[in-house]
Amino acid sequence: MLNRYFVLFFILIAVSCEKEKSFKFQVDRGNGIFLNQPQSIQEDDIVSSGLRLDATLALKSNSGEQIPFQKENGKLWFISNSNEQGSYKFVNQKEESSLHGELLLQKENGNLNVQLNGNTAVSYRFDMTYPPEGVDSIYGKSGYIHPIITPKGDTLTRIQPPDHYHHYGLWAPWTHTQIDGERVDFWNLKEGMGTVLFKEFKEQSTGNLFTSFTATQEHIDLKTQSKPQVALNEDVTVKIWDINRPDRYMFDYITNFSSPLENGILFEAYRYGGGLGLRFHERWKADNCTVLASEGKDRSNADGSNARWCIVSGESSDGNGESGILFLSHPDNRMHPEPMRIWPKDANGGRGDMFFEFCPIRHEEWRIEPDKNYGLKYRMIVFDGELGAQEAEAYWQHFAKEPKIEVTKN
Repeated sequence: MLNRYFVLFFILIAVSCEKEKSFKFQVDRGNGIFLNQPQSIQEDDIVSSGLRLDATLALKSNSGEQIPFQKENGKLWFISNSNEQGSYKFVNQKEESSLHGELLLQKENGNLNVQLNGNTAVSYRFDMTYPPEGVDSIYGKSGYIHPIITPKGDTLTRIQPPDHYHHYGLWAPWTHTQIDGERVDFWNLKEGMGTVLFKEFKEQSTGNLFTSFTATQEHIDLKTQSKPQVALNEDVTVKIWDINRPDRYMFDYITNFSSPLENGILFEAYRYGGGLGLRFHERWKADNCTVLASEGKDRSNADGSNARWCIVSGESSDGNGESGILFLSHPDNRMHPEPMRIWPKDANGGRGDMFFEFCPIRHEEWRIEPDKNYGLKYRMIVFDGELGAQEAEAYWQHFAKEPKIEVTKN
C-alpha cells in the first residue's frame, strides 16, 4: 500500500512539473519611447524549453493576459504592448487558444483587399485600370496599391489625377534608365517606352497579427518594337500588421528584383524613380498638409535631402484632426539615409498637392547587373490623430534593429 502512495506522489509531481513548464523572456525596452511593435522568438528556443508547438501553446504577459501570436518561417511573432513591463512567457495549457485574428485577404473586382477589423485598409490592384473616357489608353496599368485607408476611414491615396495620369497611389517604377545604351522610362507612361504590370501572386497568408502577400511584377521594355522584353522581374511583398491600436496600423513594403537582360540595366541618377512613391489624396494642399523628416527638415526644405524617416500628415476628411503616414527607410537600403522627392508648397500651379518618394537614385546612378538580386525595405505607420518626432524615431529604431530578447527562465 505504501508503495502505491509513493507512485501516486511521483505521478502528481510529474504532472505538476509539466503544467509549470514555461519559456520566460523579457523584451529590452531601451531608453526611448516604447511602442506597440512586432517582436519574434525562434521556434527552436521554445522547443528546447520542453514546450510543444501545437494548438495548446499560449503566450501570456506579465499581468496574465493572453496575447495573440503568429508563426512564420521558424519564428513566433507577437506584438509587445507598451502598457506592459516587457515580461512574457510561453506555456502549454489544456484548452486550445480561443484568440482569432481579424485580418483577412479578399479578392474583389480585380483588387486584393487587406481587411483589418472588418474594414479594408490596403488594396493591391492586380487587374488593369484604364483612364477615363477620352484619355489615351496608354495610361492603363496594373500592379499598384490604392487605396490606403486610415483606421478611421480616410483614404490617403489617389490615382490618375488629371495633372499626372500616370500616378497610381503607391507605386515605384524606375524613370530614367538605360538598356544597351537606349533610354527607357517605366514611369511616364505617355512616352510609351515602358510600363510595370502585375504577373501573378506567389504567396498569400493570414493570421492573428498580420496578413501578407507577394506579387510578381514585370518591368516591360516597350521600345523593342518586334517583341517587348522584360527588363526587371520584381517580387513585391506587402505585410499589414495589427499593432493593437485603434488609431494606427503598420504596413511593410519590400521589393526584391533582378534583371534577366544580358547586360543588365542602368538606373540613371534622377529626382524620380524606384524606391517608394505615393501620390496623396486631392484634399491635401499647401495650407493643410505638413512634412517632418528625421533631420528636422519640413516641406519647405526637405526635397532632395536624406532621411531615415519622414512624417507626411494632413487634415482629416471631416476637418476634425489629422491623419497621415510615417515612412521608414531600412538601413540596408541603398543610399540610406535615403534621398527624398517631396513636392514643394507651390507644386501643380500653386495648389500644393502632395507627393512623397524615397528615391535611392536621386543623387547617384545604380547599375543592376544581370541575374543578381537587389532589394529595398520600407515600413509605414498609417495613423489617425498625431504622431510626433519621438515616436517616429522609436518606430525607426525598432525597424532598423529588432530589440533584444532576454530569456529570464526556462
